[in-house]
Amino acid sequence: MDSVLAVYSNKRNADTVRMKSIFSLARAYARNNPDSSISCSRLALPLAQKTEQTIYEGRIWNTIGIAFDSKSNYPEALKNYFTALKTYEKINYKIGIGNCYTNIGVVCDKQGNYSKALEYLFNSLKMFEEVKDKNGIASCYAWLGNVYGHLKSPDKVIEYNLKALPLFKELGHVQGVGACYANIGIVYQDQGRYVQALDYYFKDLNLCKTINEQQGIANVSNNIAAVYNKIGKYNLGLAYADTAKAVSKTIGDVDDERLAYENLAIAYSRTGDYKKAFESHVYFKKLTDSIFNEENSRELGDMKTRFEVEKKEAELKVKEEAAKDKLKAIAHEQSKRQQVIILAVVSVLILVIAFALFLYKRFTVTNKQKKIIEGQKVAVDKAYDKLNEKNKEVMDSIHYAKRIQNALITSEKNIEVSLNKLKK
Repeated sequence: MDSVLAVYSNKRNADTVRMKSIFSLARAYARNNPDSSISCSRLALPLAQKTEQTIYEGRIWNTIGIAFDSKSNYPEALKNYFTALKTYEKINYKIGIGNCYTNIGVVCDKQGNYSKALEYLFNSLKMFEEVKDKNGIASCYAWLGNVYGHLKSPDKVIEYNLKALPLFKELGHVQGVGACYANIGIVYQDQGRYVQALDYYFKDLNLCKTINEQQGIANVSNNIAAVYNKIGKYNLGLAYADTAKAVSKTIGDVDDERLAYENLAIAYSRTGDYKKAFESHVYFKKLTDSIFNEENSRELGDMKTRFEVEKKEAELKVKEEAAKDKLKAIAHEQSKRQQVIILAVVSVLILVIAFALFLYKRFTVTNKQKKIIEGQKVAVDKAYDKLNEKNKEVMDSIHYAKRIQNALITSEKNIEVSLNKLKK
């Protein structure tokens, strides 16, 4: 944790490096320390959004959902699962979408909403089949078997666990294989098919011993003890119940220890050892009461948490409604302003168009007058040219006549000379 926090806290590191480091811590804490997981996730989220790491953003929302799921705060778990789903849908990341569908289906199953659980799990299965994700397909089969178990459909439980079993084997998913063995064994036990039940229980027990899964050993030993008690093999029932008791005490598994005492009480009573039967039953009741009280306390805590969550959601809803009303009022006011502006603009446009039409008409009239004046000017010019031409002709005639006159009439000087000569 210290080394991870050191990487995250060092702002000289790239944002993606810081985000991935703190997110690794969030994932590690999701089931066993959900509050720390949520805190780490909320540190990683803004970095994922800032660097546009959409897949990681979806994983972070999904991890927050898992953490709330671990706290049995199912409304918050669903809220974050759906946020993760929307994030993945933006980039059509089908594996992420499938995981979200699975998680949502599991929460619906826990809430007792089995029809919705089946709907989301089948959606998940379809998504995983499209991308050929065997791990996702196997998980869907297993969860479908679990939901059908709650619906009292034993044939469906066996069908889907038998579908999941070879995939878990191929993937080397030992816990998945063991869970399938146990689930099938439980169905056969409930149906009274004890030979088949024991067959699958012993397969599960051998697997748990191989990987040293102590809780699995305690659980399946109790199942085997219960079957042997059913078929009257009480000594074997005692042997496996003792194993379950010893292992569960070692690991602190109170529920399996309680069931071990119940199996011991039944076996001792049937073999005539009533003292031990009574002692075992007393321990069984004592542990049952402790679990009941613990579960009550947890349920009360969960109810308080749900109340606080619902209260907070109600407050947020009131605030959202108030904000919506305010936004509506603002939008209405803006709409009115826009209408006034639009009317003003339209009025101005009408005036501009009217003035433009007026100018156009004036221009047309002026243009016509100009053409008339130009036509008249041309006519005047032509008349002037003709008049000028006539004047020229008259003047030319006058000049010509004058020249003739000058040529024909004797000048006064010549007459005077001629008179003087006569006088002499």
